[in-house]
Amino acid sequence: MKHALVWPNPEKDQVRGLIGQMARWFDQHRVTMRVPKDLADTVGFPDNGIEWTDLSSETIDWIIVLGGDGTLLRAAKELAFLDRPILGVNLGHLGFLTEVEVPDLLLALSAMLQGEYVLDERRLLSARVLRDGQELARFDAMNDVVVAKGPFARLINLETFVDNAYVTTYPADGLIVATPTGSTAYSLSAGGPILAPDLSNMVITPICPHSFFDRSIVIDGSHQIKIRIRTIHRDTLVTIDGQEGHPLEDGDEVVVQTSPVTIRLIRRPGWSFFHVLRGWRKGH
Repeated sequence: MKHALVWPNPEKDQVRGLIGQMARWFDQHRVTMRVPKDLADTVGFPDNGIEWTDLSSETIDWIIVLGGDGTLLRAAKELAFLDRPILGVNLGHLGFLTEVEVPDLLLALSAMLQGEYVLDERRLLSARVLRDGQELARFDAMNDVVVAKGPFARLINLETFVDNAYVTTYPADGLIVATPTGSTAYSLSAGGPILAPDLSNMVITPICPHSFFDRSIVIDGSHQIKIRIRTIHRDTLVTIDGQEGHPLEDGDEVVVQTSPVTIRLIRRPGWSFFHVLRGWRKGH
C-alpha cells in the first residue's frame, strides 16, 4: 500500500468535493489517503484524519496540497520534516509553485502513482532574530524574509552586512531577502530581479529606498546576511513569507542564511519555469 497525505485549504469552496473524488480514486488504486487531523475534521473527513505524532517518512509517500501558492508555502514548511515530494493543486489564480489545475488532477495523480514525474528542489532560508546576542525567534522561509516599518512609522535605517562585511545602511521602508523562489513575489514588486529557481542565490531588495543608488544585490547562497535595525519606532517587524511575524526594536539583528532543508515539488515531465513565467506575464 502507498500512502498519500492531503493538505487542503478549508477556505476553498471546492475542497470537500475534491477530497471526496480523490478518496474514491485512491481507494480504487490501493492508496491510503490521510489528512492532518485538525484539517480532516474541518473539511468533513474525520475518518481520514491522522495525528501529527503519527506522521513520519515511513507513513507517508507523497503530499498533495489543495489551494494556492500561499497554502503550499505553509504546508511545505510544516511538513518539511517528512522529506516527501509535494504535488500542488491550484485552486486559485495562476501559481508559480502549484503544478496542476483541477481538471488535470486525476491524470496527475495517475502519473504520480506510476513515477512519471520529475522533482523540482527548492532551498529554504533560515532566519534568526537576535537581541543583545540572544536568539529570540527562528523561522524558515521559502519565499522571503522581510524587515519593514509599520504603517505609521517614518523610514528606518537598516545596517546591512554580508559575512560581517559592512555593505551599506539603507534608509528605507524596509528590506527583503528573497530566495530564487521568492524573487517573483514581494521582491519583484519592489523592483528586484527574477531569478531562475534552480539557482542557489539570495537577493537583497530595499523597499522604497531613500536613495537613487540603492538597487537589488544578488549574492551566493553560501553567505550570511545580517540586518541591524536602527529605529526609534516600536512597530518595526520581520515577516516570513507574509505569514509569520516578530516585532523588532532598535539594535535587534535579523540574521539570514540558506537552510539545509529543501522542498521537493512534483512536476510533470517537460515542466518549465519560463512557461509559467510567460503565463503569468499574459495574466498581467
